Amino acid sequence: MALRPVQVNIKALDTAAVGRFWAEALGWSAYRLGVVTYVGPAGGPVWPDPVAVCVDVIPVPEPKPTAKNRVHLDLATTSAAHQAELVERLQALGATPADVGQGDVPWTVLADPEGNEFCVLEPREVYRDTGPIAAVVVDCADPRAMARFWDEAMDWTLHEVTDESAVLRSSKGVGPYLEFLRTPGGKTVPDRVHLDLLPYPGDDKAAEVARLRALGATDLDVGQGDVPWTCLADPEGHEFCVLAPS
Repeated sequence: MALRPVQVNIKALDTAAVGRFWAEALGWSAYRLGVVTYVGPAGGPVWPDPVAVCVDVIPVPEPKPTAKNRVHLDLATTSAAHQAELVERLQALGATPADVGQGDVPWTVLADPEGNEFCVLEPREVYRDTGPIAAVVVDCADPRAMARFWDEAMDWTLHEVTDESAVLRSSKGVGPYLEFLRTPGGKTVPDRVHLDLLPYPGDDKAAEVARLRALGATDLDVGQGDVPWTCLADPEGHEFCVLAPS
């Protein structure tokens, strides 16, 4: 049994506008599916995508709180010129500079039109083949503990773990990395951005959820009601969902 991350879930007041922004930012397409906007590689919505971890923008009635998101995207670039061009283009699309205490760093921190922070990285060799999303980055207190949980929770490969960070990537060596970074402070508000996981065809979703609980996940009530997915929190309280394999 195993789970795989298939999308980054972003809550928004205006899902169409935020979806359009992320489609333009990533060079992908936005597909309107009822009240949800799904953002994935061009060519029609393929779900789950065999390579990319896509973006799913869902509606909520509340605006983003002022607190920094505990999960964000890092975008890859191929050169200094590409980084500068991408930052300029994103700001023209509605992104704004964001100060999260980063100081003088070679990457650029921006926020999307509803305030969700993300980074445009300077070119790094490690991200040369990830696609537009270099990494999904999660703030945490204990990267080693997060590595133990998420390495067991998913079928991805643990590449590195230290006191400061833990790094996982698909065992197929494709798509973005999942990175846990030691960060001061803890969770104060519900997560605005989270991961959605999916069982493989033929796997039992209920058994997967039970396995996650045994690993330390806890049930989460965010007002979801009777839905086919299951909302959970990891041992540090990061929210995530296990989707139905259909």
